[in-house]
Amino acid sequence: MSASELRNQGNTLYAARKYDDAIACYTKAIIKNPNTALFFTNRALCHLKLRQWDKALQDCQRALDIDRSWVKGHFFMGQAFVEQAMYDEAITSLKRAHDLAKEQKLNFGDDITSALRVAKKQRWSMIEEKRIQQEIALQTYINRLIKEDKERDDNLLIFWVTMTYYCLKQIFFYTDNNRAMAHCSNRDRFNKRDVPDYLCGKISFEIMRDPVITPSGITYDRKDIIEHLQRVGHFDPVTRTDLTQEQLISNFSLKEVIDSYLEENPWAEDF
Repeated sequence: MSASELRNQGNTLYAARKYDDAIACYTKAIIKNPNTALFFTNRALCHLKLRQWDKALQDCQRALDIDRSWVKGHFFMGQAFVEQAMYDEAITSLKRAHDLAKEQKLNFGDDITSALRVAKKQRWSMIEEKRIQQEIALQTYINRLIKEDKERDDNLLIFWVTMTYYCLKQIFFYTDNNRAMAHCSNRDRFNKRDVPDYLCGKISFEIMRDPVITPSGITYDRKDIIEHLQRVGHFDPVTRTDLTQEQLISNFSLKEVIDSYLEENPWAEDF
């Protein structure tokens, strides 16, 4: 049986959700033709279905060693990184997959952008959880020093408590990774921050910078909807009605709301 026939047999088994058997077929195809990136990403997809993240990453890397422009290699690699909570690596891989698909005019629908949204959202959640835990730890430490101060009634300790607090606050609040925290009110410090959905685009789910409205009354970020029209088709992604770039109208009212929100919440620039 040829490598191509083995691949086809593997595809049939994959469609039947017999992933282990499909892997066996793809492995035989790889043995016959080890220089075909497609065989490796086919096997990687089976590993993803079986939650075998490391094996999926290995196959994606082997596919990319053969062809650095292989979109599925970057795409599946990004998905495996997400499952391993390696969000920076996932975002890099998925962005590369997105850019290559655009360059090669491949239609992956919303699959890559959806995976990229998930990676960015989960990365933000991880950063927020870490921020809250750091805030709580800092506050606990300061409270302990204050309690010790009250028990000892030592003026020198008061001085060192005060100095320690302000030094830690400067380090914690003004590092590059946490610079936005200095703008949070005390009321919000231990709350998980999130951007309201109505300020986020319906394609990227990131905060919009240039909102435009369609004849159907749906608002999108201009760059996202234009990319959709160019790559996917001339229709509104939500209503599926016909749509052209000339029909997009700037949503100035929402733009003012977004600008005001960003001014009051500088941390959202990193959302």
